[in-house]
Amino acid sequence: MKNIRNFCIIAHIDHGKSTLADRLLEATGTVSPQAMKSQVLDDMELERERGITIKAHAITMHYQDAQKERYILNLIDTPGHVDFSYEVSRSLAACEGALLIVDAAQGIEAQTVSNIYLAMENDLTIIPIINKIDLPSAQVEEVQHQICDLLGVDEDDILLASAKENLGIPEILDAIIQQIPAPSGQEKSEPRALVFDSVFDYYRGAICYVRLVDGEIKKGDTMVFLSTGKSFEIDEIGHLRLTRHPVGKLQAGEVGYIIASVKNLKDAKVGDTITIMENRATKALAGFKEPKPMVFSGLFPTDSEDLEELRNALDRLQLNDSALTIQPESSAALGFGFRVGFLGLLHMEIVQERLEREYNQQLITTIPNVEFIVFTKDGERIVIDTPAALPDPNKLDYITEPFIDASIIAPKEYVGNLMSLCMERRGIFRDQTYLDTHRVNLKYELPLSEIIFDFYDKLKSLSRGYASFDYEITDMRRSDLVKLDLLINGDPVDALSMIVHRDKSFHWGQKLTSKLKELIPRQMFEVAIQAALGSKVIARTTVKALRKNVTAKCYGGDISRKRKLLEKQKAGKKRMKQVGSVEIPQEAFLAVLKIK
Repeated sequence: MKNIRNFCIIAHIDHGKSTLADRLLEATGTVSPQAMKSQVLDDMELERERGITIKAHAITMHYQDAQKERYILNLIDTPGHVDFSYEVSRSLAACEGALLIVDAAQGIEAQTVSNIYLAMENDLTIIPIINKIDLPSAQVEEVQHQICDLLGVDEDDILLASAKENLGIPEILDAIIQQIPAPSGQEKSEPRALVFDSVFDYYRGAICYVRLVDGEIKKGDTMVFLSTGKSFEIDEIGHLRLTRHPVGKLQAGEVGYIIASVKNLKDAKVGDTITIMENRATKALAGFKEPKPMVFSGLFPTDSEDLEELRNALDRLQLNDSALTIQPESSAALGFGFRVGFLGLLHMEIVQERLEREYNQQLITTIPNVEFIVFTKDGERIVIDTPAALPDPNKLDYITEPFIDASIIAPKEYVGNLMSLCMERRGIFRDQTYLDTHRVNLKYELPLSEIIFDFYDKLKSLSRGYASFDYEITDMRRSDLVKLDLLINGDPVDALSMIVHRDKSFHWGQKLTSKLKELIPRQMFEVAIQAALGSKVIARTTVKALRKNVTAKCYGGDISRKRKLLEKQKAGKKRMKQVGSVEIPQEAFLAVLKIK
C-alpha cells in the first residue's frame, strides 16, 4: 500500500484539467502515442465540444521515479460543475490528495473555491498548480498571491506548469509521490469498498468503479450493497486503464472495477459501500445520500406518434444516469409526455441535447420548475414539482421554496450591475470580499426558482463574460408564491402555467400575454389572451380578428343594407368564437423560456 497514490484533479471549467490528465497519461506511458488524442478521458462528444467533464472517469498509471522505485498512481477524474457536486464529493472521498489547477490568465474562479472547500472537508492534501504559464496574458505573481491567501501556503509550494506545452509535468509527478500520503486502510479487516461511480454496459450490466478502503475482494465472492442489502456474485474484478484489465483480486488502497451482473444502475448507487457476504462489514462508509433532482421540466414530443420513441430514449439515458427521474405526464395543450427531474440547469441542458442528438428526438420543453412544499389549512404537507399540482388557493396555508448560497466572483467594475441583478431576483446580500485588487467575491442567498431561467446568461452579459458563478442548495423557506395561469379565450393552457412570487406576477403576466400576442396567428374571430391569479385577471391582450369586407358588393344604396350585412357578420364571429379553438404554435412554448 505504501507505493499507491490516489488523487484527483479539481479546477474550474476550462482551466486545463483534461489537458493535464493527457500529459500525465503520456508521461507515465499509460497511453501509447498512437492511441493519444486530446481530452482522452472525455469520451462523450458533448464533453469535447463544451470543454467540460460531464461523467467522472478513473485511470491507473504506473510510474518509476528517479530512485527506480515503482508506484501505482490512481487518477480519479471529477466532473467540474456544481450540478454534479455529490459525485465530486464521492470522488474526493476516494482520494488522499488533489491537484488544484488555476489558470494563470483567469485566476481563482467560483467553482475553484467551492471545490477547495470540498477537498478540505475530506482532509485531502492539496497540491496547487498554476497552469497555462506560457500565455501572453498570464499573471503568475498575481495568481500566486490569490492561492497563498486562499490556502495559506508559501509561494514556493505552488508548482508552475503548461499542460499544452508539456512544461512542469515531471515536477507534478514528483509532488504527487512526495506530498500525497499513501492509503491508510486495514488490510486484514472486513472488506469495505466505496462506489465512487457506476456506468451501464448493455452486455455486462452495471459496472461499479470502487476504491477499496479495507480488506480484499476476489473474483467469485458474493458482494453486498450495504444501503439496499442486495447481493450479487462477482464475475470480474480488475484495474482501470484506458480499457478494463481483469485481475484476481483488489486489495486495500487500490482502485478498480467490479462486474457482478447487476441489471439495474439504481442498485449500484454512487456513494454506497460494498462488502462481502462471507466476511460482512456492518458499518458503512460515511457520506452516502440519494441524489435528489432539483429542477423539473415537462418533455413532450412535437409529434404525438413519437411518444414511444421518447420513452425508449429516456429509459436508455436513465441506464447511464441514475439521477434522472422520469414519470408520465399529460397536458391538455401538448398531449402526452414525461415529467423529468434533473440535478440542475446544466444537467437539464445536457439531457435535452443528448436526446436531440443521439436519439433524434424533436422536443417541446415546458417552463422549468423547482420542487415546492405546500402546506394546506388542514395541516397537510404536499411536495409539488409542477404548477398543475398546486391545490386550490382557498385551501392553501403557505408555500416553501428552495434557497441557495450563491458565490459570484467578478472584476470589481461589474459589482454594481451584479448586485442589481441579485436584488432583482429577490437576493439577500450576505458578504463581499476582495480576492485581490481587481476581483471581488459576492455572497448572496437566492431562491433557486429565480436562477433557473436566464440568470446565468444575464450574469455573463452584465460582466462581459468575466463573472463566474457557483451555488449550493441550503434550505426550504416560506415565500409568498402564487400560480399564474394563462387563458386563451377563457381556457387555461396548463403547459404555460407557472408558480411565481406575488410581487412579480403582474410583470410576468404582461410579458407573457404580449409575447403570445406576437406568436399566435390571427383567426377569423377575436382571441383574448389573459393572465390570471385564480379568478382575478391581471393582464390581457387581444389578437384582432381577420375581417372580410362584406360590404364590398354594396354600391351605394341605403345604409341599413350595409348595417344588416355587418350585424350578420358580427353574429357569425360571436358564434365562431364560442366553438372555435386556437392552435398554439410550438414557438410559443419555446419563446416563454426566452422571456427576459
